[in-house]
Amino acid sequence: MAGEDKKDFNAMLHNPKDMPKIKKITDQKTIEKYGGERMYFAPPLTYDELMKKVPKGKIITVTAIREYLAKKNQADFTEPITAGAFVSIAAWASSQREANQTPYWRTLKAHGELQPKFPGGVDYQKKMLEEEGHTIIQRGRKNIRYYVKDFDAVLFDLNTIG
Repeated sequence: MAGEDKKDFNAMLHNPKDMPKIKKITDQKTIEKYGGERMYFAPPLTYDELMKKVPKGKIITVTAIREYLAKKNQADFTEPITAGAFVSIAAWASSQREANQTPYWRTLKAHGELQPKFPGGVDYQKKMLEEEGHTIIQRGRKNIRYYVKDFDAVLFDLNTIG
């Protein structure tokens, strides 16, 4: 996101944007790609609430959050674009607050990849995850990316929150 220092991410976080809602998809390519026609849209605050539930020593992926929300709301899938944007909003909103922090560094991209667009970038997320006992590995030569080693072994199961 650009101009983070000029945006009020906490206001964005608390704007439900006519969500939650389920939209029926009719585009066949989308139905085939995501495995169904019932697409769920969660409001930004929902992502923040779920991210706060991930305990120290565990991680979560945006994919796992999306799958949990779809199942919980009897949808085939959760809309991916807003999911990514709202996870970022939750992270930046937390960085703008003194209290009630969200441990956003525990939320990763697919396959355990660190989030370069979070506050502090990959360096901050890497530092925080290493402090919690995770091993970070680097992949690539030119397009370097960082991942939590064996991320699936420390993946938090949202279904345990009830």
